[in-house]
Amino acid sequence: MKKTLLVLSLLLASSLAACGKTETKPSPAASASPSVSASPSASTGTTTKVEASAVFKANCVSCHGVNLEGAVGPNLQKVGSKLSKDQVASTVTNGKGAMPSFKGKLSDDEISSLATWLADKK
Repeated sequence: MKKTLLVLSLLLASSLAACGKTETKPSPAASASPSVSASPSASTGTTTKVEASAVFKANCVSCHGVNLEGAVGPNLQKVGSKLSKDQVASTVTNGKGAMPSFKGKLSDDEISSLATWLADKK
């Protein structure tokens, strides 16, 4: 019984420690950042959603799930009905509770795009 609890505790600790960690290679979203503001006549709403989705997949899926359903982290499917864009951006930037800070890991543009995308989830 003690061994089972120890193994489960180690699994939980390792999954929490992995939350928010990404590969050392640059993500495709990092190279796509300039395209958001590259052309004022382009449909930036679509570009922002594609970029934010890529940022989410590269950095958030391990804790919040592929469909934002939650796993180690909370469900984000309707996060926009609870938090504003600024509140989401603050949480991503500074972290909160068990969620790590992404300041220095994501650019300001990536955080802003992700916050806009998540705030639209109502």
